[in-house]
Amino acid sequence: MNGLMLVAQREVRTRIRTKSFLISLAISAILVAALAFLPKALGGDGTFDVGVVGAAPAPVTQLSYSRYPDEAAARKAVIAGDVDAALIGGDRVVANGELDQRLGLILESVHRDEQIKAAGVTVTPLRVESVGADARYQGVRTGIATLLVMVLFFLFIYSSMYVAMGVVEEKGSRIVEILLTSVRPWQLLGGKIVGLGVLGLVNLAVVVAAGLAASVATGFAADLPPGMGGIVVSALVWFVLGYAFFAVLAATFGSLVSRQEELNTVLTPMTTLMMLTYVTAYFAAVQPTGTVARVLSLVPPFSSMVMPVRTAATGVPLGEILVAVALMIVAVVGVLLFAARVYQRAVLRTGARVRLGEVLR
Repeated sequence: MNGLMLVAQREVRTRIRTKSFLISLAISAILVAALAFLPKALGGDGTFDVGVVGAAPAPVTQLSYSRYPDEAAARKAVIAGDVDAALIGGDRVVANGELDQRLGLILESVHRDEQIKAAGVTVTPLRVESVGADARYQGVRTGIATLLVMVLFFLFIYSSMYVAMGVVEEKGSRIVEILLTSVRPWQLLGGKIVGLGVLGLVNLAVVVAAGLAASVATGFAADLPPGMGGIVVSALVWFVLGYAFFAVLAATFGSLVSRQEELNTVLTPMTTLMMLTYVTAYFAAVQPTGTVARVLSLVPPFSSMVMPVRTAATGVPLGEILVAVALMIVAVVGVLLFAARVYQRAVLRTGARVRLGEVLR
């Protein structure tokens, strides 16, 4: 185990100071932070659409009114997002979830002025009623899930490629022969995967921190759905499991070649599987309760992206999450045993590409 940790520390110290890692870290943080500022930048002129049932209040610059025949129609429009809120009978406001603070102040001011004109001194506050509270967060949840798909895919493919290139670099330069005089093959393989995995976690932590900080700065944090802590923890856990699976595959295929030019060819099966997982997770972000999303969120390695996306987009029973985690752990262990066998037999064979079937035989 000491050998594994020494290799892991070597990988972290070597990679974390490279310009490519620092630049990619900065770009990731800037892009995620920019996404949090977009809604504010594209937010329009700051006016609100208000549905009205009954007599319409006095015109206000910040409000535009839409008339509805009855309360049922107004409620339907609020839940559908056609209006920001609905004023019922002049004394009640119906909102989708929590009423926007600025809109509430404007409506309260208009209501107070109307009462003073009518009764002189008697003023009663507006009553606010919430409908479709879950619907309020659905759009935000879908956005978070979609962003999570892109972040996880980028980190998986970026980190796995680093593992594969590191294996090929050591094999082609024959440094691996020197390293294996001090550590065992499984320690060298495991240390490389653990070390680069730590860097991947650093990247993910920076992305999450940048996104949350930008959300607080723009006021978007108030619109984040409940349970954001659980979504973040889920993303971290599934990153570890997904990275372990794909990084082990990358190291396995990378050990078959001695030149970087041959790497893309041997990695084709892994990248194809990763793309299928990405496409499935992307559609799961839009339809998290669909049959395909529910089934593949349990099947490794699809679960590494689909399950965290489902967790972000909608509520998922704890039993399903635990089953998916257990199956993914089994898949990682299986791939690890396969990789250890291939890596040990192929990493010292330099020159022409080694065939996988030949190594296994």
